[in-house]
Amino acid sequence: MLKDMTQKTFQQIPVAVLDLAPINEGSTATESFANSVELAQHVEKLGFNRYWLAEHHNMPGIGSSATSVLIGHIAGKTNSIRVGSGGVMLPNHAPLVIAEQFGTLASLYPDRIDLGLGRAPGSDQATAYALRRTLHSTGDEFPQQVMELENYFSDKPVGRVKAYPGTGMDIPIWLLGSSGFSAQLAAQKGLPFSFASHFAPDFTMQALQLYHQNFKPSAALDSPYAMVGVSVIIADTQERAEWLATSLQQQMFALMKGEPTTFQPPIDDLGSVWTPREIVMFRDKLKSESMIVGTPELVREKLAAFINKTRANEVIVNSPIFYQEDRLHSYSLLAEMME
Repeated sequence: MLKDMTQKTFQQIPVAVLDLAPINEGSTATESFANSVELAQHVEKLGFNRYWLAEHHNMPGIGSSATSVLIGHIAGKTNSIRVGSGGVMLPNHAPLVIAEQFGTLASLYPDRIDLGLGRAPGSDQATAYALRRTLHSTGDEFPQQVMELENYFSDKPVGRVKAYPGTGMDIPIWLLGSSGFSAQLAAQKGLPFSFASHFAPDFTMQALQLYHQNFKPSAALDSPYAMVGVSVIIADTQERAEWLATSLQQQMFALMKGEPTTFQPPIDDLGSVWTPREIVMFRDKLKSESMIVGTPELVREKLAAFINKTRANEVIVNSPIFYQEDRLHSYSLLAEMME
C-alpha cells in the first residue's frame, strides 16, 4: 500500500535541484562549475523540473556567490530545464540591478528563468557590510524591495527609472524563507513560496500553515503553491549513504563554529575526528524529516511521508556529496522514484 502511495506521490509533483556549487577540498571553483554543468545536464535528461543556485558569501566551500552569472552559465549549457535562484538575497542588492540582471537572463533564455528572493544576508554581518557598504538596508525593508522589483518588471512601471531589459518581462518571482516572515509576505502578495526545510526543519509546518491560511489570489497564482527544500543523499547501501553524508555534516559543524571550510571528503572513523556530542548530533540529523539519507527504498518512504505531511506542490532537493560520481548516482536513483 505504501509503495502505491509513494509512486503516486512522486508522479504528481515536480522535483527540482538546489545547487550551492560546492568547492571540494583540494579543488577549485573552476572544477566546481564544471561539476555543476555536468549535474545540470544530467538532471535535465532525467526529467527534473528546475535547477536553482543559491547566493552565499565569504564561504570557501560554496562557489555560487555570483549567482546570476552562474545561472547564465548553466542555462547556456542546458536546453530546456528551468534555471534560477534559490535564492538571490535581495537586501544585498539594489532592486534595479537584479531587475536588469534577470531581465537580461530572461531575454537570453526565454521562459526558462526563475527569480527566487530571500531576505537573509547569506553571510555574516561583516560580509553584509562589505556587500552593501552600509547596514541600513536590513531584512525589514524586504517587502518594499520586492515591491520595487515588481514595479521594474511591470508593463507600466511607475517612476523615471526603468529596467532595460526587464520592463514588461514575465519572470516568475518566488519568495524564499526559513521562518514565517516570507511565508506571510508570499501569501499576501499571492506568490509561490519555497521553504528551506533542510535549514530550519522545526519551522516547516508553521511557515507552510501561515502561507496556506493567509494566501490571497493574484495575477501570478490562483491558489497557494509551496515548494519545500530537502537534503537527500541516496546510495546503493545504507552504510555508503551515511558515509557520504558526513561531508554535509562537517560543513554544518564548521558553520556552527563560525569556521567555514572547503567541502570536505567523507569521514571513515567518526570517533577519530568528532566529539561524542557531534556524533550524536549527526545521528539525530539522520532521523530528521528534511535530511533523508539511505537506500532508495528508505528515501522513497521517508520523502513520500514528508511530501504528504507538508502538502508540498513541489520539492527541491540538495544533495551535497563530495564525489561527483556519487552525486550523479544519487540523483539518478531519485529520478527512478519519479517514474
